[in-house]
Amino acid sequence: MSENRIRHADIHGTMTVNQLVRQMEGCAFGAGRIGAACDILEEMQAEDVTKFLGLSGAMVPAGMRKIISDMIRDGYIDVLVTTGANMVHDVIEGIGCCHEKGSATADDMELKKQHINRIYDVYLNEDYFGDLEDKMQQIYGSLDPAKTYSIRELMSEIGKNIEDKDSILRAAYDCNVPVYCPAIQDSVLGLQAWLFKQANKLNVDVFADMRNFMDTCYEAKRTGAVLLGGGVPKNYILQSMLVTPRGGFDYVIQITMDRAETGGLSGATLDEARSWGKVGDNAKAVQVICDTTIALPLMLAAVSERKGRK
Repeated sequence: MSENRIRHADIHGTMTVNQLVRQMEGCAFGAGRIGAACDILEEMQAEDVTKFLGLSGAMVPAGMRKIISDMIRDGYIDVLVTTGANMVHDVIEGIGCCHEKGSATADDMELKKQHINRIYDVYLNEDYFGDLEDKMQQIYGSLDPAKTYSIRELMSEIGKNIEDKDSILRAAYDCNVPVYCPAIQDSVLGLQAWLFKQANKLNVDVFADMRNFMDTCYEAKRTGAVLLGGGVPKNYILQSMLVTPRGGFDYVIQITMDRAETGGLSGATLDEARSWGKVGDNAKAVQVICDTTIALPLMLAAVSERKGRK
């Protein structure tokens, strides 16, 4: 009998998440890829693997915030690279505001009249941005005007000033996990920093993090990356291998809904990244074509279950 024969999934009502994923492993298409991704994610938990997470898309508004902060606290993430927008929404939740379930087919002009911002089927009260401004102006005002901060140091200062333990930035601060946000200007956090600078001193060196990031890559024995979507976080993580002698990442998982045909980075395959030397020739890599809000909780629950049994 062929060892590659499709194993038809056997589902029963008392199975655990990991048992479900084990059944998916024997299948093809997306199910098989999620099974393979869980195996790679499990192997990445070895002590000599430095683990990077690229966080893009509207993951915090969609409800993935505590999953990411728990991943930090549970040791799944050694280095976080994120969009500014996700951290905006993390801070909004961290100061006691919230996102609400809405409708993707709402009348957006009516929502505008009600001061509601829509992110697909998530609603966010526009008034919360006033609370965010107060908090950010307070944080920026507490910084040393004579010091030049890197973006990583700036994110740490923000995390230090959030009391909510479910906050991604707070978890990173507590666990000494660096948070890189290379496009922070492309967010309300960056906009608030610019507004603060109109009347105050705030010095941020946008290149200062590069050495620290590259040193982490140089010193790592093995490297693994989980890429949620693509964009700036994906490229910032993978490009590090262009100036290190490592020969690419050893483990890579990407979860995306984008396609490769347009040439965009978010849909670019991991095999394409091998041509650049960003993913190692012998790397264990899989691209899961799935909504991240479906795949990530499933994968993390399965691997956490395996770790618990160990």
